[in-house]
Amino acid sequence: MSAMFAIDVLEWPGMNQAFIASFVGTVILCLLVIPYGKRRPVGAPFSWGEAMLGSTYIFGVLFLAFGIVPHQWIDHADKNLGWSRDKLLYGPGGILKPQSAGGWNPITLQYEAVRDIIVVLIHLVFIGLFVFLAVWWQKRGDVKPKELPTSTYGRPLVKKA
Repeated sequence: MSAMFAIDVLEWPGMNQAFIASFVGTVILCLLVIPYGKRRPVGAPFSWGEAMLGSTYIFGVLFLAFGIVPHQWIDHADKNLGWSRDKLLYGPGGILKPQSAGGWNPITLQYEAVRDIIVVLIHLVFIGLFVFLAVWWQKRGDVKPKELPTSTYGRPLVKKA
């Protein structure tokens, strides 16, 4: 007799569909700038309509990255994981157990602080992604100079005119 097990990955305790969808969707929307930048000629001026459409797109992505995604994480941590101020962090094997609960640690750590640290890390990920995309956009038309052959002394060999 064989038993059949149905495992629903989205029902695991750390999974939240709204958070995962908003995070992945925001990253995809951010990275869609790269194919657009490769297709668009470097130095081509933007029309008024293109500028308005682009600024609306970027505003929407920024709203998702710094508004919706962190909110969905905080909502998930509060409601699904139960990370509140009254839930203390003991760590693996009680290594972070506070003195008030009979441990050695003079600091009482709460899961709420871990939740907030993760929110800061989410912000840092998106800030890093936006800085990368801005630098990539600005340097997309740069042509790398050809390297000249060098002599045994390390000086470039140049043909005499």
